[in-house]
Amino acid sequence: MSANRNPVTPAQAEVHTEPPIKRPLGSGLRRSTPMRKDQVAWLFLAPALILLAIFSLWPVAFGSLLAFTDYSLIRETHWVGLDNFRYIFDNEMFVTGLKNSLLFLLMVPFVQIGALSLAVLVNNQLPGIRYFRAAFYVPVVTTVSVVGIMWGFMFHEQGALNYVLMACHLIGAPVGWLSNDTLALFAIMFVTLWRGLGWYMVMYLAALQAVPADMQEAAILDGANRWQRFWKITVPMLRPTIMICSVLSVLAALKAYQEVDVLTQGGPMNSTFTGLYYAYDQGLKHLKLPRALAASFIVSLFCIGIALVCLRYLKPRHR
Repeated sequence: MSANRNPVTPAQAEVHTEPPIKRPLGSGLRRSTPMRKDQVAWLFLAPALILLAIFSLWPVAFGSLLAFTDYSLIRETHWVGLDNFRYIFDNEMFVTGLKNSLLFLLMVPFVQIGALSLAVLVNNQLPGIRYFRAAFYVPVVTTVSVVGIMWGFMFHEQGALNYVLMACHLIGAPVGWLSNDTLALFAIMFVTLWRGLGWYMVMYLAALQAVPADMQEAAILDGANRWQRFWKITVPMLRPTIMICSVLSVLAALKAYQEVDVLTQGGPMNSTFTGLYYAYDQGLKHLKLPRALAASFIVSLFCIGIALVCLRYLKPRHR
């Protein structure tokens, strides 16, 4: 056989290999994955959640546990089960207070309708409308002690309210608005309504200004009048705000306490006792802390139950 005519030279036979890549020290370690958005959110929420757990959740849980004991600062605590609950339900003052707390719910529709009406009124671009908005919001930022003193003078038998009513010949003699056991609770309800209108008005006003203007313009082009636009466009768009405001006003009504304490202290004849004021009376005035905690526990259950009903029937329906 003849020899290979194209022999491989040593240079061609040399294998060309790339030099090894030098890696930095520690490159073999596993790279850390970036933090997810939900982890970042929980990291920012952690301080607030810790404070909430320490100053809200733990006191609520511990207080609920003490409602089933005979807790006292000067003697040993024993488990008594439902004895505190039996006592308060056998007590006429607590039953009256619970009924009055539920009666406070009657003002919720008036608060919501009044606040929504005010929001629609001040939503118009009129001269000086900012001053009207501020005037309606003043009762919200006024302390309850000042409100109590002012309305105490107004409701006095020789006060401004009786003077105006007698001048208009609506009543023939001064009425004891806070000394009459039939009228006192309704007078307090009126003060509570007056204080809450401005707060809910601002919430409705913010929701009204968020309604898209093009929807209103399209309805106008279709020939819808103001009343039809309000019920067919504005109210459905406000449904989430109506739900939130209704739940908040229900909770505020069931927890009515400050106005009672400032205006009547539960009188006359215990007619203005509410469930929460009974808890205050038993806990701080008579130092019966377990009974006060039991009353607070019952009021909390009512708040949770009625709030869930409101959320069930007022929840926005998305199509």
